[in-house]
Amino acid sequence: MDDVAKAVQILKDGGIVIFPTDTAFGIGCRIDNEVAVKRLFTIRKRPETKAVPVLVSSISMAQEYLQPISQEVVEVMKKYWPGALTIVLQSKREKIPELVRGGGETVGVRMPDHQTTLALITGVGAPLVGTSANFSGEPTPYQFDALDKELVKLVDFVVPGECDTKLASTVIDYTKKPWKVLRQGAVSVNV
Repeated sequence: MDDVAKAVQILKDGGIVIFPTDTAFGIGCRIDNEVAVKRLFTIRKRPETKAVPVLVSSISMAQEYLQPISQEVVEVMKKYWPGALTIVLQSKREKIPELVRGGGETVGVRMPDHQTTLALITGVGAPLVGTSANFSGEPTPYQFDALDKELVKLVDFVVPGECDTKLASTVIDYTKKPWKVLRQGAVSVNV
């Protein structure tokens, strides 16, 4: 069994996996397993009031977990996805655990431009929590050898690989007008 197939099985079973994305190494679990999400927050020492990004493999998968998306935002998705753009939108609260939303109503969604990450999401058949593979407040790992050995010991599996851009994603809040860039990263978007 190859690394991706093994990781998919672990994720399906509620495990925590570290994996490469187009931007940085991510740590994640399926978003529809609240026990796994809680464990992920514990492992990362992340405050429960801080939302985490959600990784999807298609616009249609994103739409299943979000309030109706305007055509304008769909056009932005078509233009920049797959890629390093995280879009903050209103979530379907019943489909996204409170921890993932940081207790709020919105969620940041992204479709990564990385074959391994997309294969994991597609294999699991559900979006993944896709936050950076570091302890909260520590440096983001952009290379395999930059992963914290203590963090690696706490997860169920690590998928080796390379990150392409080695820059964080750009985050834009599309829940307000005018839209607001929350973090300028790898992608420049004209808003």
